[in-house]
Amino acid sequence: MASQALATAADTSAFSVRSLYRSLLRQSNQFANYNFRMYARRRTRDAFHEHQNESDSRRIQELVQKGLKDLQMMKRQTIVSQFYQLDRLVVEGGKTGEESGNHGGIVRQKDTGWD
Repeated sequence: MASQALATAADTSAFSVRSLYRSLLRQSNQFANYNFRMYARRRTRDAFHEHQNESDSRRIQELVQKGLKDLQMMKRQTIVSQFYQLDRLVVEGGKTGEESGNHGGIVRQKDTGWD
């Protein structure tokens, strides 16, 4: 019975870790900015790969709690990032060869401070 309880706890823990991983990846795709989106995805993958062989249950629980805090932070940041949307970058795909703006001109944000 004790081994079955340990196996069930391990399955629940593995399930919650996989669920957290998927939630972090899904939330990272909500960033409006391509660079933030790719950074969040890369950082999530790297953190989980770094700790994939962790066996101490206390350490796993600490990492899951840190991941949940990061998920909440990422949810707040994605909402803020959606207020400041810019044109899509070339690497993001979408329509190719077409320019946006008036009269076919390229729309860019002007750098301030150097003019």
